[in-house]
Amino acid sequence: MSARPSPASVVADADVLAADLLCGGPADADLGSGDDRLDDAAAARTALDALRAHSWTTLVATEPLLDDAAAVVADLADPDLAADWRERVARWATVVEGTADGHPALVAAHAGPAAHVLTLDPSLTSAGAGASLRDHLDASVRHPRAFVQVFDAPALWAAVHDAAPEDYPGPDRDPRA
Repeated sequence: MSARPSPASVVADADVLAADLLCGGPADADLGSGDDRLDDAAAARTALDALRAHSWTTLVATEPLLDDAAAVVADLADPDLAADWRERVARWATVVEGTADGHPALVAAHAGPAAHVLTLDPSLTSAGAGASLRDHLDASVRHPRAFVQVFDAPALWAAVHDAAPEDYPGPDRDPRA
C-alpha cells in the first residue's frame, strides 16, 4: 500500500462527479424522495458540497477519471458543458498520476493517496468488494449518501489540524461559487 492518506482526501468516481454537476437541485435536497436517481444525485451534490465548503479537504483525481466523468456529462448533457466542467474541476482537484490499469477511482485513491472513495457503483460498495480491496487500498469506498451521514466537519478539521473539534471555524468557502 502507498502512504497513509489524509482523512480529508476524497476521490469521487465519474458517476458521482457527473451526478453532482447534473442534479440541478440544491445541496440540501431531500435524500428520501423515493426516486433513487434523484436521491443519488442529491447525495453526490451534498457530499461534494461538503468538500467544496472546506479549503482543507482535497478532491483527488487522475486525468483518466476526469476524462471519464467529462464523457458521461457530454453523453448525458452537452459536450460544451463537459469541456467547461472539465476545466473547472481540474482547477479544484489535486490531479495525481496513476497507472492506466484498474478502475479509475480506485487508481486515483491509491495514487493520491485518498482516504475515501465515493461511488454510485454497487459492485464497489458491497461487503465483498470491501473485503477484497482492504489488502490493496487504505480507503473507505462508500455511496455518497453514506459519506454524508458520517462526514463530521468539526471532528475531521480537528484531526487534520491537530486541534479540538470545538475550535472548528466552520466552512471557509462557498460550495456553489
